[in-house]
Amino acid sequence: MNKSLLKFITDFGPLLIFFTIYYKNDNNLILAIPPLIIATVIAVGITYFVERKIPYVPLIGAVIISLFGGLTLYFNNPVFIYMKPTIVNIIFAGILIISKVFFQRNFLKLFLQTAFQLNDTGWDKLNFRWAYFFIFLAILNEIVWRTQPETTWVNFKVWGILPITFIFTAFQVPLINKYKI
Repeated sequence: MNKSLLKFITDFGPLLIFFTIYYKNDNNLILAIPPLIIATVIAVGITYFVERKIPYVPLIGAVIISLFGGLTLYFNNPVFIYMKPTIVNIIFAGILIISKVFFQRNFLKLFLQTAFQLNDTGWDKLNFRWAYFFIFLAILNEIVWRTQPETTWVNFKVWGILPITFIFTAFQVPLINKYKI
């Protein structure tokens, strides 16, 4: 199997399973969370088996989904799964800002330097743009889950956040081109 196809399946397969179970069971979040957790853990295992290295980002995602999904199930309260994107985005923003401001380390550069090369000014601007974008996503998630029905929030998680992220990423191309070395 093609590695890019396998990556796509391991990235989006758990989400597809979640959606399928959620909608086939009258929009029941509690029934859809356990298969999401299991599928996510299996996806991390498959990625490890194929790549023969620990996939840190998917592993962290699996831990977070398991933690917040587990809290939702244990307390029978969806607020935990609703708040997961808010907390994760605030953590990402905090890491990017704190690492640069207090430790003079650019974590975005550490993750993306193999994809493209920028001068330090470019990396710093891109780092802060992503940090502010994560804060924006956190605020947006809070607005949606607190003001909209659950089904709207579930749809927003994929059909809202994903396109917004793609659009934001596309808007970074001029900055990347300007500071490319």
